[in-house]
Amino acid sequence: MAVKRTGFRKQVGAFRLDRLLIAVLVISALGLGGRAWLEEHPQHNPLAPLDLSDPPGWATARKLAALRDDADACRAVLERSDVGFEALPAAGDAGPCRREDRTVLLDYPLSPDTPAATCAVDAGLEIWLRQSLQPAARELFQADIERVEHLGVFGCRRLYGNDSGPWSEHATGNAIDIAGFTLSDGTRINVLRDWSNKGAKGAFLRRVRDGACGVFSTTLSPDYNAAHADHFHLDQGGRAFGNVCR
Repeated sequence: MAVKRTGFRKQVGAFRLDRLLIAVLVISALGLGGRAWLEEHPQHNPLAPLDLSDPPGWATARKLAALRDDADACRAVLERSDVGFEALPAAGDAGPCRREDRTVLLDYPLSPDTPAATCAVDAGLEIWLRQSLQPAARELFQADIERVEHLGVFGCRRLYGNDSGPWSEHATGNAIDIAGFTLSDGTRINVLRDWSNKGAKGAFLRRVRDGACGVFSTTLSPDYNAAHADHFHLDQGGRAFGNVCR
């Protein structure tokens, strides 16, 4: 009986070893497959350098967030993504409205001018144009984005112009307000006039608002409150619990 039991135990041990080896092989294969998949889909790989030409992925928001306090790293991303820009000297006295990061996009269709914003805002604008604005314009209107109309970037003020309380992201040029769009076929889409539009213009505005939510820290639309009835507020302020999208 002892011999039989010893043989049985050896068989059980061998069976368990086989299962362990199979599990190791399966995990290794999955790991190699997963690594290859991530190499083919860098937008989902948190270790891959950010390229604004890549489609948005699981890691895009985290990579953008890492650029908010690192202008040099952000400008390296713009260079890697073939985005023309100019880095301007810091401006303003020491205080809440000091602008250390002043970056101007050179080829972006902003109107009436192209103001200096933080590099993180510029990176968000570039992704928004490539991945949201242009696809929506082409699908809904068979046209391209010709102008992105804004209401400004910098304003040394507190939130809602209050005399006290938190400072606005506009105080450091870390926000931009978008009022409308002009397409290559002459179509004009205005946030105030067309937000409630039941046709293609309203669909366009909602689609691009949702697209902005994936690349900006804060996206506020007319759905938020009356103060935003005529524009989208987009900023790259740090948030403790993810992005704000309203």
